Amino acid sequence: MSHPQPHPHAPLPDPSREGSVVLEIGGDLGALVIHTDPAQDGREIEVSRDGTTAPRTHAAVRPRHLAGRTLHCAVLSPLPEGEYTIWRTADTAAARVTVQGGSVTEHRWS
Repeated sequence: MSHPQPHPHAPLPDPSREGSVVLEIGGDLGALVIHTDPAQDGREIEVSRDGTTAPRTHAAVRPRHLAGRTLHCAVLSPLPEGEYTIWRTADTAAARVTVQGGSVTEHRWS
């Protein structure tokens, strides 16, 4: 996936285990969890806050090992509350979501 400005990336983190992901939420900060299928492992998903010129932020899809199952998702935290666009490609929107402070918004990538 291309980014508006090239930047280096660290190697992908190991899959996470139950209780190992910390979300910074509260006040006007929320989080966004984008659920995907396993084929998206490693894909970077970009989001941008609507109505701003701030650069997009992104997170890689990684396996999340939970008791008895594995989920694949990208976790973006913290995000200031507001309306966000999730980008499928550099110029194609996949969805729009609302992030509320103090909570986690979930979206299913399709």
